[in-house]
Amino acid sequence: MDTMIPVDRGGPAQPLLLATGLRKHFPVGGGILGRGRKVVRAVDDLTLSVAKGETLGVVGESGCGKSTVARLLIRLIKPDRGTMVLDGDPVDEPHGITVNELRRQVQMVFQDSYASLNPRLTIGETLAFAPKAHGLPAAEARERVRDLLSKVGLDPNNYAERYPHELSGGQRQRVNIARALALRPRLVILDEAVSALDKSVEAQVLNMLVDLKSELGLTYVFISHDLNVVQYLSDRVLVMYLGKIVELGPVEAIYGNPQHPYTRALLSARPSMDPRKRTKEAPIQGDPPNPIDPPSGCRFRTRCPFAEDVCARAEPALSDTGHQSVACHMSIAGSGHSKAVRGGAAAA
Repeated sequence: MDTMIPVDRGGPAQPLLLATGLRKHFPVGGGILGRGRKVVRAVDDLTLSVAKGETLGVVGESGCGKSTVARLLIRLIKPDRGTMVLDGDPVDEPHGITVNELRRQVQMVFQDSYASLNPRLTIGETLAFAPKAHGLPAAEARERVRDLLSKVGLDPNNYAERYPHELSGGQRQRVNIARALALRPRLVILDEAVSALDKSVEAQVLNMLVDLKSELGLTYVFISHDLNVVQYLSDRVLVMYLGKIVELGPVEAIYGNPQHPYTRALLSARPSMDPRKRTKEAPIQGDPPNPIDPPSGCRFRTRCPFAEDVCARAEPALSDTGHQSVACHMSIAGSGHSKAVRGGAAAA
């Protein structure tokens, strides 16, 4: 039995990854001796779970906190507060697992395929580095390199001795995916991993990711601004706005019956091939507010066509509507919004 393959401890009902109350604020210049210094509220008290074997899609505009969430989940940056549990084990707690052990089981693929690779190492050396560092003998590491390259559609005989500059962008991203799989993780976080690729290459990589997930029993957190790609790959979708979750649910519910005005605006902005469905005006007006000083109450209210006084007074909680969870006063019975749900059904 391969000792590098983590054991499933809690069974399929236990989330693979559970993050509770994650917060990350980045300080910016200002104030005297650090007093009164403002912060960028990149992620604010975010709670999410990732089930074993699923693909959780994360969408939202640039600057909404998607990439910060990814880096928090793999602990490239440390949260200001909040906890994480990996298959029942607290992360970086006295009686839990270390961050190094977390990264054995959780790996990440970044957007920039070239910057992610060491230009001085061959592809084979890059892929063998982590397994060797974790004690795998050199001969077995070389065999694993060949297996990984084959899995991502690259001939080991042709690519193992090449350097990153000798590969195309799509080939380099395949190498990055192979490197993420080198320690046989259980969860792979893909942060805009296909957004820099040509559409034909993107389709090939997406199909490869689907095959790898099935073959290796992987779980994905897939972050992207491309709503069509997220719909194709995901089982559940998480919609973020200005550091907060505004909607979360199965992909069919989010795309078939979006409840939050922001989600509806994002989906309306998707380009259509049907000339009868041309977008004549922007589905959402204006730019996101400054994350240093976000609006009171609902953060989307400054751009929402349904905003009322209650939206400025109180922040809406993420509430279960039966099919998905929505952070909107219109979905909370008795919230005080004129369009609030009544009798369990949303007002038209």
